[in-house]
Amino acid sequence: MSRSAVVAPVALAVALFGATAFLTGAPHAQPPVAPNAVTGSIPSQATPEQFFAEEATTPVQSSWSWATSLLSFGAALGVAFGIFAAEPARAITAEQFSQLTYQQVKGSGLANRCPTVESNGTEIPVRNGQKLVNVCFEPKSFAAEFETSKGKEFVTTKLMTRQTYTLAFIEGTLDANPITFKEQDGMDFAATTVCLPDGSYQPFLFTVKELVAKGEGSSFKPGFTWGGEFNVPSYRTGGFLDPKARGMYLGYDQAVALPAMQADGQTGQDELFRETNKVFDLGKGAIEMEVNKVNAELGEIGGVFVSKQPSDTDMGAKPPRTMLMKGIFYGKVV
Repeated sequence: MSRSAVVAPVALAVALFGATAFLTGAPHAQPPVAPNAVTGSIPSQATPEQFFAEEATTPVQSSWSWATSLLSFGAALGVAFGIFAAEPARAITAEQFSQLTYQQVKGSGLANRCPTVESNGTEIPVRNGQKLVNVCFEPKSFAAEFETSKGKEFVTTKLMTRQTYTLAFIEGTLDANPITFKEQDGMDFAATTVCLPDGSYQPFLFTVKELVAKGEGSSFKPGFTWGGEFNVPSYRTGGFLDPKARGMYLGYDQAVALPAMQADGQTGQDELFRETNKVFDLGKGAIEMEVNKVNAELGEIGGVFVSKQPSDTDMGAKPPRTMLMKGIFYGKVV
């Protein structure tokens, strides 16, 4: 029997006993009453002073004692939960992750984590015709360009999206000297939303679509830097309808009265035109990466990245906001 299997029941028993003692308190002390030596009963002949003195020493039954056992059980469960509660998911290696079943990964948070790399060796040479597979990008912070009293600055935002913002299973070709990676396939975009300091929400499409990253050299090693540009598709597609049922090729052409659109012929028409005439915006982003770990035996690389890209434009109705992400990446050379 393992040590953890023995410690767990003991800790739970201690928690149950401690919680019960905490709620019920120490037992009331009752002074012994000497029985009559002849009849064995408590003497009935007592003065009023003696009677009230005995009443004062008699413990009074608590009005909520019926709930003591229930509250004791609840407190014990709380203590036990604090002892045995699961810790946040920690990143594991790709080899360890491949041995887990679906049920083991489900709800654990591991699906949103990039694998870690165990350092082994100094470099991984790259040859023409090789591929970089299982590439993963996991952002750790999200910043947005925001108008402040000092002008436009990058400010920290609050992530509103659940654990579905990591890019994974990306693959592409590799060329050597200089090392060039061309992204071809994979889960290379993730719809993400952050909350700005003023309380408004900013959606954007975190992506590395059609990334072409280059770096001087012919091998991956700690300290190797590379980067490049990628395309940023529209956050929404042409079939999306806004709250007024307007879309790019579906829905109404316009949702405001004709007199309002023709009131002056100039002022305010540009804004109405952008909201009514939806477009599929294509933006450009850039990313810089640095390798800090390699596993020459398995062909794995890991490091950090900084990515900058435009946000959603509501299909042309709003100006884009620059987003800045920082995080970690992983890849395997095959």
